[in-house]
Amino acid sequence: MAGHSKWANIKHRKGAQDAKRGKVFTKIIKEITVAARLNGGDLEANPRLRRAVSNARSNNMPQDNILRAIKKGTGELEGVNYEEMIYEAYGPIGIAIYMEVITDNKNRTVSELRNILNKNNGSLAEPGSVSWMFKRVGMIILVSSLPDEDTLLNDILESGANDFEINENEAYVSTEQNELMVVKENLEKRGYNIKSSELIMSPNSLQSVDIEDADKVLDLMEIIDNHDDVNQVYSNFFVKD
Repeated sequence: MAGHSKWANIKHRKGAQDAKRGKVFTKIIKEITVAARLNGGDLEANPRLRRAVSNARSNNMPQDNILRAIKKGTGELEGVNYEEMIYEAYGPIGIAIYMEVITDNKNRTVSELRNILNKNNGSLAEPGSVSWMFKRVGMIILVSSLPDEDTLLNDILESGANDFEINENEAYVSTEQNELMVVKENLEKRGYNIKSSELIMSPNSLQSVDIEDADKVLDLMEIIDNHDDVNQVYSNFFVKD
């Protein structure tokens, strides 16, 4: 898939294996709460909330948890006041890193992220330093029994998507950002099992990393991704074979 970071594939494959359910739920709850606070609790009128709730259900989050998060966002229940922040950074070998953060204490979060980067041959960058290297697109991950590639391509294109890439038993489907939920619903009608559907930052071009440097780059990305306040993290590298 042109311009799609291999890190996104690695992250999603590792996520189901490595992340504890509680940590996954915490990130989803933060996203639901912020989405409801910003644009209200009506799923039909709030596309961001609809995406977050859809991901919650894909991860088998109990409905009660979803409803509580929405009510905390709308103020019907008392909750933590979260802020959204964007942090940009450079990692080992000069890779670009783009971090979307949801936090209740931005001073603590930026201090912890700076410390993580400094310990792993990286550094925080000024706003705008790396964001121009990415564009926002929709990303849908299909799992379970996939058809042959010709059938999959036909179904994906007829559903309104742009492109796809297969990795093991998962298909990564890219869409225009404003078409994400329409494509998701069309694929569900065709019987596909959706693992997740979200807006991501896709790099405009990729930077190669030699195999001997791969571990330190991947380790840093995993540490950042596992930080409680980091909602999403993206990079522009791929590991050369």
